[in-house]
Parts: sequence; structure tokens; C-alpha cells
Amino acid sequence: MSDKKPIKVVKRVERTAARRAKPKDKSAQKTAHEIVDTVSSWVNDFQRKRHQETAQAITSLLQSRRQPAES
Repeated sequence: MSDKKPIKVVKRVERTAARRAKPKDKSAQKTAHEIVDTVSSWVNDFQRKRHQETAQAITSLLQSRRQPAES
């Protein structure tokens, strides 16, 4: 019978302190959300830059091929 765990008495002060601790989790979520937004913007910038460079390279290749044929 000694296997029983003692009953924990939760006082009002502890209960209110636990409620106040919950907004900290939201700030952690907000921080994580900001990190995800930052990384997402980096990825989007990289993809946009790569797309622009590819388009510019294709355009220059097509123009260099047309010029000798037109001359």
C-alpha cells in the first residue's frame, strides 16, 4: 500500500502563476513564425534571382544566335 503517490495540493497562487506562464508559449510561437517568415523570404528571393538570371541568359543566347544570321 506504500505505492500510492501523495496528493499534491495546488494553491491559488500556483494556479495563477501557471496561467500567466502560458503567454510565453505564444511568444515562442511568434518567434518561430518570424523565423519561418524570414527563411521563406530568403528562399523566395533566391528563386526570383535565379529565375531572372536564367531569363537573362536565355535572352542573351537567343540574341547572340540571331545577330550572325541576320547580318
